[in-house]
Amino acid sequence: MDINLKDIETLDQLFQLFNEHFGGYAWVLKIFVVVMLTALISLLFRFLVKRLQSKFESTSNVWDDAMLEALRAPLALVIWVQGLSLCAEIVVAETETVVDGVFEFADPLRYISVIFAVAWFFIRAVRLMEERIIHRNIESEREDKLDRATVEAIGKLLRLVVIITATIVILQTLGFSLSGVLAFGGIGGIAVGFAAKDLLANFFGGLMIYLDRPFAVGDWVRSPDRNIEGTVEYIGWRLTRIRTFDKRPLYVPNSVFMGISVENPSRMSHRRLYETVGIRYDDLAQMQGIVTDVERMLRDHAEIDDRQTLMVNFNAFSASSVDFFVYAFTHTTKWVRYHSIKQDVLLRIAEIIEHHGAEMAYPTSTLHLKGDFPPAIAAAANAQEAHRDG
Repeated sequence: MDINLKDIETLDQLFQLFNEHFGGYAWVLKIFVVVMLTALISLLFRFLVKRLQSKFESTSNVWDDAMLEALRAPLALVIWVQGLSLCAEIVVAETETVVDGVFEFADPLRYISVIFAVAWFFIRAVRLMEERIIHRNIESEREDKLDRATVEAIGKLLRLVVIITATIVILQTLGFSLSGVLAFGGIGGIAVGFAAKDLLANFFGGLMIYLDRPFAVGDWVRSPDRNIEGTVEYIGWRLTRIRTFDKRPLYVPNSVFMGISVENPSRMSHRRLYETVGIRYDDLAQMQGIVTDVERMLRDHAEIDDRQTLMVNFNAFSASSVDFFVYAFTHTTKWVRYHSIKQDVLLRIAEIIEHHGAEMAYPTSTLHLKGDFPPAIAAAANAQEAHRDG
């Protein structure tokens, strides 16, 4: 075999020369060239992505990083599918045969791969943006930031729209009638609706949670209608996971929240301090001074919000005490900090009562006896009374 490379001026001449010397198998060389070019383009693309990624990471914008990362895998898929489908066309064109009906799908496969890659790109982009928004909200201290449940809901809806759109376009590319597909989907939707009404009720319940936002991930919630109380950990389309205060997971179907009242203590503006304090009946004369000093102490306390309702009043003659109540609100809503403030306030109230020479009351009873008593009992009672007064 004698091949003169000096006579070769174009790629077609190379293929013709190869075909003359190797018995009509020049298409093998074409496939080899296509595969090598595909690999070269893929490597070039990876190199460009890496260079762009190093530049994008130096910027404060997180969206360009997400879009570039989302583009990496889908575009690589398109490059290889296009190269392999071109190889299949070469085989069909050169051999004039269809091997087991495989290569006849090369052209539709090319279009489907492009549609799939575009859908895959959008799904990856939405997911990466969702992760970056949630991460940024965790680090941000802004009050107008989006909560995690809203971000996840928008992400799920966008991904669902992309999947449905891509599926319809692929079916139309394969030759299916779009009107027939939509009609079948409508009939199937009615059947599924009757068969899975509970599932749909949970779905719309989750949608109402995302739209109305009565609570978000991380909130402490409880329901006076049901035995539900704990911290929200996850809000899905079907159920919500709540971690109770004994650390047990509670899985609540979303449809339940459409028919019950939900209290969200995490969104309270203040915490209330409401206590009743009793002193002895013997110290009733000191009641006015005690009440006045306690109210002054609360208004001067740095942790008590005196712009809210603040009351300290004598309000009851109880069985063993005369009582006054304390009603005020703290600035903080944190549970641990609130109890620390409450402890400080109660200790200061005790000091005020002691300062006025009064004492806290405790349950007591007094027995009054009438009639004549033996001399020994009367003498003992008089001695005890004299000792107490002396």
